Amino acid sequence: MTYVVTEACIRCKYMDCVSVCPVDCFFEGENMLVIHPDQCIDCGVCEPECPAGAIIADTDPAAERWVQLNRDYAAQWPSIRQKGTPPADADQWLDKPDKIALFSPNPGQQD
Repeated sequence: MTYVVTEACIRCKYMDCVSVCPVDCFFEGENMLVIHPDQCIDCGVCEPECPAGAIIADTDPAAERWVQLNRDYAAQWPSIRQKGTPPADADQWLDKPDKIALFSPNPGQQD
């Protein structure tokens, strides 16, 4: 089992999860984070830290479409090892459904 980041992270990108990860398995995109499934040690400490509830176990049926996206973008985006500043409008995007259309494939730029 590993954990994956889902569309709930899109446009929120709070990054609280990054602060608790013991193995630095998060990677930053322009408007969301992903977890590298081969680096995740399945400790689960990130899951309860996410204010958006965007992190789920890959055994959850809802994770199926996110496993490959996390794998693909973790190979392209820069590693993030410390919490950055969330977007100014993150709270406005919290709990919004159907954010996949807003996904950006561009890498993030940690501040």
